[in-house]
Amino acid sequence: MVCGFRLVFAILQLLVLLDLCQGSIVGICYGRNADDLPTPDKAAQLVQLHNIKYVRIYDSNIQVLKAFANTGVELMIGVPNSDLLPFSQFQTNADTWLKNSILPYYPATKITYITVGAEVTETTGNVSARVVPAMRNVLSALKKAGLSKKIKVSSTHSLGVLSRSFPPSAGAFSSSYASFLKPLLEFLAENQSPFMIDIYPYYAYRDSPSNVTLDYALFQASSEVIDPNTGLLYTNMFDAQIDAIYYALMALNFKTINVMVTETGWPSKGSPKETAATPDNAQTYNTNLIRHVINNTGTPAKPGEKLDTYLFSLFNENRKPGLESERNWGLFYPDQTSVYNVDFTGKNAVDMTTTDSNVTSSNGTTTWCIASSKASEADLQNALDWACGSGNVDCTPIQPSQPCFEPDNTVSHASYAFNVYYQQNGATDIACSFGGSGIKVDKNPSYDSCLYMTAGSNKTIASSNTTAISSTSSSTAVKGVPAWIFTCFLATFISFLVVS
Repeated sequence: MVCGFRLVFAILQLLVLLDLCQGSIVGICYGRNADDLPTPDKAAQLVQLHNIKYVRIYDSNIQVLKAFANTGVELMIGVPNSDLLPFSQFQTNADTWLKNSILPYYPATKITYITVGAEVTETTGNVSARVVPAMRNVLSALKKAGLSKKIKVSSTHSLGVLSRSFPPSAGAFSSSYASFLKPLLEFLAENQSPFMIDIYPYYAYRDSPSNVTLDYALFQASSEVIDPNTGLLYTNMFDAQIDAIYYALMALNFKTINVMVTETGWPSKGSPKETAATPDNAQTYNTNLIRHVINNTGTPAKPGEKLDTYLFSLFNENRKPGLESERNWGLFYPDQTSVYNVDFTGKNAVDMTTTDSNVTSSNGTTTWCIASSKASEADLQNALDWACGSGNVDCTPIQPSQPCFEPDNTVSHASYAFNVYYQQNGATDIACSFGGSGIKVDKNPSYDSCLYMTAGSNKTIASSNTTAISSTSSSTAVKGVPAWIFTCFLATFISFLVVS
């Protein structure tokens, strides 16, 4: 009986440790402040097509929640600032919202975080005073529904919540927000929720180019910035800003609160004076950021620390006010074509040619795109549906009695559709990604009367040079496996031995 108990206890500990040992993730923010966006269903298909597993939305829109049902994509949903007053005043308002707006769609729609308020210190009025009471009421509603352990509650903040961010070790919260921050941090620590911060090195460079180099903002610095108090070396502004938050938390004795980046990114277009807002810079920042996060590098003050990060944003949003850059943070245009190429796995070289400069292939030879034999049936079907729908591929040849219908299976049909999309969109690497379900080949896959298109057979494709970013993982690894995996495995194994 005792041995049985120990075994069960050991298994539980193993599961907990394995959960804690999950690596950092990269998600995307799905803002909808535009009048030309695709429907939520099509947006959900696009997200899956590009193998994005985590999405942040800014409200609890029913159509969006329905669109992501049964997709496996984890959602971070929001309570807008405009709802803070009723949520903070009466528990019943939070209860009713959860009952009507969340529970009917959960768990088919995976919801893991609720953000209560967004960057409230940047708003006018006494909005910040309502945040923590609203958070408590939302948490109470979750507890009644038995979901408080599965859905975490927090609030997002701008870097303006700090009074000082350089050097990082001198990071400190603004005293003017003390009455708001103290109960908020106590709530986060008590409920093991992350401190959510929106980080934008772009603004630091744009507003102070004499103090911040472009390379430092883009993760490309060849020199290091030294924190004089700690001696820590910083090669990019992102890490420096994150560590400033960590030091500010430690200064108030909140050492157990983790940091999560709920927005970061780089605009692809700007006003005349915003010369750094270009597709190349946006691609460079986001590509380097993804690799940095996925590699579990951590920061100089928190090496190896998990740092979940959300890119801003999924689409360009034409209704946003302000400078031109405000409307051009998207990875995709509203028609779902890429503004520039980004690999969310952080593992592959990225074609640095934007969608405005199509190419035949990276080496000048003719290539085709077909379905990967390693892709699952579900992934292939999802990608096929997207290609024949939002991807604007003419899939008539794979219909019954048509030349490419036989063999009648998903791999064959997907291969034909993938190749048409690939050739029509410049035969670039990203046009054959399909979330990892597509592969390029140099052998013509045509058979019988089923002829596979080439770029030349459809339209003339301008030839241009392409470059790719190459990056060496900065995380410690043994034969290609990150050190954090070994650490977690060792901790798990030791735990099992102890309880046995």
